[in-house]
Amino acid sequence: MKKRIKTFLIVWLCLSVLAIGALLVSQVSLKQVRADEEDYEKLKIFTEVYEIVRKNYVEEVEPKKLIYSAIRGMLRSLDPHSGFMPPEAYKEMKIDTKGEFGGLGIQIGIRKGVLTIIAPIEDTPAWRAGLKAGDKILKVDGEPTSEMTLLEAVNKMRGPKGTKVTLTIMREGWEEPRDFTITRDIIRIKSVKYKVVDEGIGYVKITQFQEKTAVELESALRELDKEGVDSLILDLRNNPGGLLISAVEVAEQFLPPERLVVYIKDRSGKKQEYYTRGRRPRYDWPMVVLVNNGSASASEIVAGALKDWDRAVLIGTKTFGKGSVQSVIPLSDGSGLRLTTAKYYTPKGVSIHATGIEPDIEVKLPVKEGKGHPVIREEDLEKKGTIEKKERELVPIEIKEEEDTQLQRAIDLLKSWRVFRQRQ
Repeated sequence: MKKRIKTFLIVWLCLSVLAIGALLVSQVSLKQVRADEEDYEKLKIFTEVYEIVRKNYVEEVEPKKLIYSAIRGMLRSLDPHSGFMPPEAYKEMKIDTKGEFGGLGIQIGIRKGVLTIIAPIEDTPAWRAGLKAGDKILKVDGEPTSEMTLLEAVNKMRGPKGTKVTLTIMREGWEEPRDFTITRDIIRIKSVKYKVVDEGIGYVKITQFQEKTAVELESALRELDKEGVDSLILDLRNNPGGLLISAVEVAEQFLPPERLVVYIKDRSGKKQEYYTRGRRPRYDWPMVVLVNNGSASASEIVAGALKDWDRAVLIGTKTFGKGSVQSVIPLSDGSGLRLTTAKYYTPKGVSIHATGIEPDIEVKLPVKEGKGHPVIREEDLEKKGTIEKKERELVPIEIKEEEDTQLQRAIDLLKSWRVFRQRQ
């Protein structure tokens, strides 16, 4: 675990710029779509405008661009989480939820207009080649990156296992750039990190709910059990969500079988319930869950279920408040829709949409000299997609682990529980 805990999202090479992690996703198939005669009549105005723009706009416009833009606008008018994904973005979303791809293994971002390595991922081709945080990527296979978007750079560096790519790197202290020719490999991004933070107290951080998150968690808990831990801290802070079924599979490792984790309702009122099934080992350790304003969607499902069943104490700040379900629907040209199709409810029937989950013990992280970024929650997005101009609560941009008062409070609580239990 690194000494600094980032509270802002870093762009991983395996992730698209589109933050699919902020969604609770259920995969559905595209069924036959039919429109009645009245619908077609209403579409006449759209085709009229389309033809006028295509034939008369001062510059020639690609028809596909016009249609994609119209679709984006239509979905943007619904809610902040429905959206259109062009083929490349849809492909990235699927890679994101899967958690593995062919590539180099680096986190990248744009810093001061230059494509920069945030960090190499340990034991990947980039890490073994000696790339370092702060390295500037000037070229990819001889092509300058100065005019590339982040997504274009990601696509150029990703590729089949065994193929090669050459990065031209400039590092602080070097007089001139150097070329690194690196062979791509399968990069697996782990969504679960764990360690022992204090004697007998295990710590698990889930960064996102992917296809293999439950398996990774099972392995982490098994290793912590071998190390003799008797209590656990589950860190869901700044976890933007992910797959619904992954959240259920995580919760069932802390709850008995046949316990309701979450249920969803569509617009017709049809209800679908998700229960624990006891397919994995279950741990009854005393437990604290850390949450904050960045804990959204699938994170809130897990936190809400553990709170409703009195299984864990929640420490931190109020969660994001995303209580809607997005279905991902593939389209015929390789693009996809992200469409809000239902709302979810905690086991006690509570909808946390735009309200969030209140922690049992509120602990705020200190912001030094006003250096932080404003807290944003679902309720802010619901206000026509804008943030009100008012004095807002701030959270630190980054914080050293030794200054993490939320984590320390969790450790103190579990230590206190141990003392009371021994005296009883």
